[in-house]
Amino acid sequence: MNFFRKTIFFLVVLSILAACGSFVSQYVLGMDPCVLCILQRLSVLAVGLVVLAAAFFRQASKIGRLFSALLVSVPAVYGAGVAAYQLWLQSLPPGSAPSCGAPWTFRLKDWPLFDWFEPIVRGFGDCAVPDYLLGIALPYWSIAYFGFVIVLVWFAWFKTK
Repeated sequence: MNFFRKTIFFLVVLSILAACGSFVSQYVLGMDPCVLCILQRLSVLAVGLVVLAAAFFRQASKIGRLFSALLVSVPAVYGAGVAAYQLWLQSLPPGSAPSCGAPWTFRLKDWPLFDWFEPIVRGFGDCAVPDYLLGIALPYWSIAYFGFVIVLVWFAWFKTK
């Protein structure tokens, strides 16, 4: 098994842990996620699903590894952008931050199979109010995760060239 494939499997485990951390922060620690937090959660889940799919791709060729790295990078870059936007919102003076929009449970309540995915999109937090884990705002944790995923997948790609 080459280094890139090992990295892909490591990212599968890391994505599962990050998604579980998101659900633990909501359902155990009582932090209500905002609309942007849920977008970051969906990006973590998308990274996990893409990495899991990439684990089944043929990684022996350079093109296969490039395709996998690009696929993994897309939701990771999007999630990092959402987290950076949330950090910008949280840096604004109190009361001047724009609204995040309607909660996802309100937006998607008429969709088919809503009862199945409702626990993933449940939340009513305010995007401009930071929640902290170990003294660090949660969007910083998201940026660290997404940045680590991007750096690691491209490092593995360059190393196995």
